[in-house]
Amino acid sequence: MRLADKAILVTGSTTGIGRAIARACLEEGASVLLHGLEEDLAGESRSGIDPGGERTGICVCDLAEEGSAARLRDAMLERFGRIDGLVNNAARVGTGKLETTDEALFDSFLRVNLRAPFFLIRSCLSALAEAHGSVVNIGSVNAYCGEPDLLPYSISKGGLMTMTRNLGDTLHREHGVRVNQVNPGWILTENEELRKREQGLPDDWPSRLGDQFAPSGRLFRPAEIAAAVVYFLSDECGPVSGSVLDIEQHPFIGRNPAKEVRDA
Repeated sequence: MRLADKAILVTGSTTGIGRAIARACLEEGASVLLHGLEEDLAGESRSGIDPGGERTGICVCDLAEEGSAARLRDAMLERFGRIDGLVNNAARVGTGKLETTDEALFDSFLRVNLRAPFFLIRSCLSALAEAHGSVVNIGSVNAYCGEPDLLPYSISKGGLMTMTRNLGDTLHREHGVRVNQVNPGWILTENEELRKREQGLPDDWPSRLGDQFAPSGRLFRPAEIAAAVVYFLSDECGPVSGSVLDIEQHPFIGRNPAKEVRDA
């Protein structure tokens, strides 16, 4: 039990990667506060991973709204009395190019993907310091540049990575709080399956990916991302702080695609 007796807050934990992280934390002995936007979905997720509700709590709020960081902190302290870990997983996902992104759309990405994690860490810092806790930010390999139509999303994840590097140093030295980041590549979540179908791909699209995108023959599963997060939350991580782990099945930077792909 690598997380025994720890209390972990996982934002965006009612679906996909976040729910997988919450499940993995519970399996490793932690108590978990689930967070999402819909009460019914949060309840369903809780029933699925902690049927008795003995080691979970729920806080439903919109991270884009003022006061959400304090609400989550207070919910953690009221339910568990401590905060050993914070996983900033909730994210605004969507498309946008320079030509199609207005001020409101741009701000919506930064508000959820960058501003919310910043103020959640700030709000929870005292409790995290008391527990010598750990923060894990969930970024994206798109932080390095991003696809053409993921510009505002990629910018927000790039900012998150800068924050991780900065706080990974300062908070570790000054407060004993480690801060690390996991940058997933392409993950087969239920929302991603639905999103690609809505974009016109066939129902069996995950099995049709070529080795340009999935050299292994498949995409990553949420549980595989959760395993990395558990490591960063656990004591076996030691003093590791300010690190960014890219979880991808090919080198994302400096990749040299096969000649037939380049020619195509």
